[in-house]
Amino acid sequence: MILKIKMVSDEVDGFLREFEIDSEATFLDLCKVILESCGYPDDQMTSFYICNEEWERGEQITREDMGTSSADMDIYVMADVRLNEFLEDKGQKMEFVFDPFSERSFFLNVRDIITGKDLNRAEVKRMRGDAPIHIAELGAAAPIAHKVTPISDDEDELFSASGFDDEDIGPEGFEISQAPY
Repeated sequence: MILKIKMVSDEVDGFLREFEIDSEATFLDLCKVILESCGYPDDQMTSFYICNEEWERGEQITREDMGTSSADMDIYVMADVRLNEFLEDKGQKMEFVFDPFSERSFFLNVRDIITGKDLNRAEVKRMRGDAPIHIAELGAAAPIAHKVTPISDDEDELFSASGFDDEDIGPEGFEISQAPY
C-alpha cells in the first residue's frame, strides 16, 4: 500500500512537499525523506505526533528513546514503528517537529492511500517553495563586532579590591522594601 502525504509549513507561504511512501516503511524513512527534501542535516532530535482532526497532538514517535517517559506511557521510536501502525485513513494528520528547541514543525496530511502497489523507497513527488530556515542556520549570522575601550589607570582603581570602602557597601546604601507576603 502506498501513502500519499502532503506537507506544509505555517512559517513560509507557498511551501509544499508531497511524498509517496510505502506503508511498510518506518517513520525514520519518512523523517529522512522530509529532511532531505528540505536540505536539512539529519542531526536533530526530531519527532512525529499523530494528530486528531483539530491538529491536537496525540501519540509521539521520537527519534530515540530518551528514557524520560513515565512507565505507564508507551515509547515509540521512529526506526521501530511502521507507518501503517498509525496511518490507516485518508485525511490522517501528523505534525513533524524538525526544531525541537523552538518547537518548529511541519504539518502533514495523508492525501490518498493506493492499495495493491508497493514502493521500494520514498519519493518526493512535488516540491514548491523554499523550506523554512533550519535550526543550524538560525545562529549562523556573522557575529557583531564590538569596540573595546581600554580602561584607564584611574578607572582601573575603581574596580580593584582596594578601590572599595566597606562603608560604601551595606544595607544603608540600598533601598529595600518589605515583601508584601
